[in-house]
Amino acid sequence: MQKQKSIVLVTVDCLRADHVGFMGYERPTTPFLDSLAAESFVIPTAIVAGVPTYYSFPALLASRYPLALGRDVLGLGPDEPTVASVLKTAGYATASFGAANPYISSRFGYEHGFDTFRDFLEDEAAPLTDEKANAANNMGWASRLNRTLQKIRPALGPLGMAYDELYFEYCQRVTPVADSLDALRRFPAADVIVDHARAWLASIGDAPFFLWLHLMDPHSPYYPKEAALALMGQSPVTPYRARYLNSWWNRSDLGPRRFARHRDEVVALYDAGIRWVDAQMARLAETLRVSQRWEDCIFAFTADHGEEFLDHGGRYHPPSRLMEELIHVPLLLRVPGSEKRDVVNSPFSMLHLAPTLLDAVQLPVPADFQGRSYWEQLQQGESFDGVAISECVAGCTNPFRPENRIGPRVLSVRESRYKLVLHLDPPAENLYDLEADPRELEPLAPAAQKPVRRRLLEIALEHLRRSSEQRDSRTRLQVRLRELRLEWKNPAVKASPVAS
Repeated sequence: MQKQKSIVLVTVDCLRADHVGFMGYERPTTPFLDSLAAESFVIPTAIVAGVPTYYSFPALLASRYPLALGRDVLGLGPDEPTVASVLKTAGYATASFGAANPYISSRFGYEHGFDTFRDFLEDEAAPLTDEKANAANNMGWASRLNRTLQKIRPALGPLGMAYDELYFEYCQRVTPVADSLDALRRFPAADVIVDHARAWLASIGDAPFFLWLHLMDPHSPYYPKEAALALMGQSPVTPYRARYLNSWWNRSDLGPRRFARHRDEVVALYDAGIRWVDAQMARLAETLRVSQRWEDCIFAFTADHGEEFLDHGGRYHPPSRLMEELIHVPLLLRVPGSEKRDVVNSPFSMLHLAPTLLDAVQLPVPADFQGRSYWEQLQQGESFDGVAISECVAGCTNPFRPENRIGPRVLSVRESRYKLVLHLDPPAENLYDLEADPRELEPLAPAAQKPVRRRLLEIALEHLRRSSEQRDSRTRLQVRLRELRLEWKNPAVKASPVAS
């Protein structure tokens, strides 16, 4: 009897596809994963179903579009089938270790299907504070002067910009700084998460298992391990300089041209975070090799969304646009016993990942899944059917406040060549030719490619119709009741500061 294959799923926050070596990046961010790519399926156009984290993971784990239960609903339903719940029912040992991202915590139903679920939120560092405000509050006369100047700031004209710059530099110099990058880091580093995963693997014997790790090393604020900078061949970065760069990047008073002054240094910190993830993947794989489970284990490596570095004038990953730097993620699948084949460059929606993984271990796919398995197409080197749809609610940067979730929808429909981005309020549509304009800098004229535009609009309208007509009312009610119980228990929780 053939041994049941186990599954390791690694998701990395904020990891864009064009910053890993096996997708063509020139910097050495992923040497270990690049070596795995030679024996793995590398999906060149993996597209997330939503941005950021809270709009991405319903598709990744439950094969459901993020807004299918309504814009006001976040997370997974208590009884909603997921890849974890299916595997647990099939007799798998299941565990999740996540680096303190509150949007994939038990509060939002992500513990469902796991025997062991550790989200590390009890270890979360204090919320990031406004260094400018803290410095001002502790400076006596400087604080009073600053409040006076802020009142007359609009009338200062160009002198106001000079004042902002001087005050920023002053606050950086007077605010105490930690003595190491580790002390500045907001989230547990990948080595901490992998250490817990290795301990759990040692405890389960020979049972087939499903292990999900979510890593935050490339997430802002960008404070990589010092060892990661050395692995990248970069000079050490002092805690003062790292904090300065993160504070600069987080300013609200600058435009893209001024942000660009330090962009490369910020990206170098981001890349070092990716390199640390890669080093820990090597440690995890070695643990599985030593225990003789690596060849019985499917290894899936991907991301929940990307990150913007002024590609379209923005930073981070706000739910306001669905450009390629945010929705295109790496996806590597190593499946022992399966012959590696080149994968065609057609879009693969992450809605299909969970059913594909279940099919690869020969388990039935739940009828409730909105995606389908493409395991056969991967094995045959065939193209994927259809398009990849991504969606989010514009401006919903803190969904802990339910009132922030009821904004206008943003929707993208992506084929291999063309991509349509729709903003529903105010209404706007942009059609891109990704072959001629891969960076999405020039949307096509409204009169151009009318048949393509009409086809993609029809797909978008059909998606919206199904989202409304096929809504799972029972699951929606369960999630809403869970949130109401939480609010009654702790009215202040909806204002919690979070990451995405």
